[in-house]
Amino acid sequence: MIITIDGPAGTGKTTVAKTLAAALGFVYVDTGAMYRMVTWFFLQKHIDLKSHIEVERALENFTYVIKEQKSSPCYFVCGEDVTQAIRSQEVTAAVSAVSAIPTVRTFLWDRQRALAKEGDTVFEGRDMGSFVLPHADVKIFLTATPQVRAKRRHKELEGVSEERVRQDLELRDALDSSRELAPLCCPEGAHVIDTSALSIEEVVDVILHIVK
Repeated sequence: MIITIDGPAGTGKTTVAKTLAAALGFVYVDTGAMYRMVTWFFLQKHIDLKSHIEVERALENFTYVIKEQKSSPCYFVCGEDVTQAIRSQEVTAAVSAVSAIPTVRTFLWDRQRALAKEGDTVFEGRDMGSFVLPHADVKIFLTATPQVRAKRRHKELEGVSEERVRQDLELRDALDSSRELAPLCCPEGAHVIDTSALSIEEVVDVILHIVK
């Protein structure tokens, strides 16, 4: 069975997807982390995002490994542990621009679709149910109010004001929703869940009911 969980940042996607996968005994795949790994790699190599040649050449040298851990996956790029680095403010600020590059998206889509053939999986992302895996068995789209999303994300970051977090979320929403290729949207046939007033456990219970 394939389950996709999409939605903007700050809706609880990551924790919900991890908890759901653990409850079902499914594999958990954070597709956002895949884009963050590419973004981190591009930043390290000072890749000109407007240069198709530079982007394509960089992807030819990009290798990654995801190591499953009991608590949370660990991410490695070209042999280096980037689990913490890909969550930095620098990567967060650049990931939407990198994600909008068609070459990057097609590069990762191939790998995500390959993972879907390996068995029961929960995919977390922004375009999984709408574009990458439109025939998923269960499609979930999480939402939350801007205020709640900003507060949740602010708790995850250090040294950044809540107002700055809110502005960054608004900008990323605009970029993700307006990109030409596979923009952020609610997938057809998806179950929409507003997580604003719900705990993680309550959201997971709703999804488990849908799955069953």
